[in-house]
Amino acid sequence: MGKPLRTIRLRFTVLYAALFLVSGVGLLVLTNLLTVTAPPAFPEQWEVVRARQLLAGSLIALAVMAVVSVLLGKFVAGRVLRPLRTITTATRRITAENLHERLAVPGPADEVKQLADTIDDLLERLEAAFAAQRRFVANASHELRTPLATMRASLDVAVAKPDPAPQAVVLAERFRTELDRVDHLLEGLLALARAQHGAFPDQAEVSWRQLAEDALAARETDIAAMDLRVERDLREARVTGSPALLSRLVANLVDNAIAHNEPGGWIRITTGDTGLEVVTGGAPLSQAEVDRLADPFRRLAADRTTSDGGSGLGLSIVAAIAEAHGRRLRLEARPEGGLRVTV
Repeated sequence: MGKPLRTIRLRFTVLYAALFLVSGVGLLVLTNLLTVTAPPAFPEQWEVVRARQLLAGSLIALAVMAVVSVLLGKFVAGRVLRPLRTITTATRRITAENLHERLAVPGPADEVKQLADTIDDLLERLEAAFAAQRRFVANASHELRTPLATMRASLDVAVAKPDPAPQAVVLAERFRTELDRVDHLLEGLLALARAQHGAFPDQAEVSWRQLAEDALAARETDIAAMDLRVERDLREARVTGSPALLSRLVANLVDNAIAHNEPGGWIRITTGDTGLEVVTGGAPLSQAEVDRLADPFRRLAADRTTSDGGSGLGLSIVAAIAEAHGRRLRLEARPEGGLRVTV
């Protein structure tokens, strides 16, 4: 975005310069009026020369005054607007990850100070709202685990009884499948909340290559079931962060590559100094549709995926983990079909 031509500083500069110029013009007019109306005290020729010299000197002084007025106007405008530039720079630096920072603009209790204090109050309310949201997600996920575990244990007890009714066994298996889905959703919410907090007590240096190899090895059965061809370009590259969250990031990307693929398709995974890249084949996707995949609970249509058991949190978790580690998730729809995901 280009810099606006009519800035406040420019308007202040023009204003101050105009004031200085008006003062200079007034001084020039007054000097000439006094010169014309003054009674002659010398011979006529000498008086004319003296008047011309005075006029020339006044014009020179006016030109000098014009340059000085522009410089002074620019300097004064810069000093007046310095607090606003400080507020603008500090506000642009603050994101959802550092809402604890404040502008804390010093100075007298003027309009600029009131503006800075208002922004600080807004940041404080935003920080409290974000913290409350994250605590609610984490606490709700934890609290829901207890009744889920109780329900799972009750199903196991019912099925373990001697000679259970066949209908009860079928019903228990259905309930167990739904419980597994809810449990997977809660795990996703917990991982998302933890990533958004950005606090990693288990921070360490890990290998992108090893994370990719582990994720692919853990999903060999799913890859074989879809007859997918895996192309690997795994070069050694290390990243500092939470091993558990980074492992979840890579696992989610591999799961996404399997789900958003087609039988007999392919997956290409690359690691290096630039990070991690996962490319898949499959049906063509629109970029507008792909751009929304990182939103929570956003999934492709049923005809675009081979799995219906996802929670819609996979790429949201990836995006949150990547941002917490100072990286960015990029999603690109390939013109020939499939998806390119880069962290």
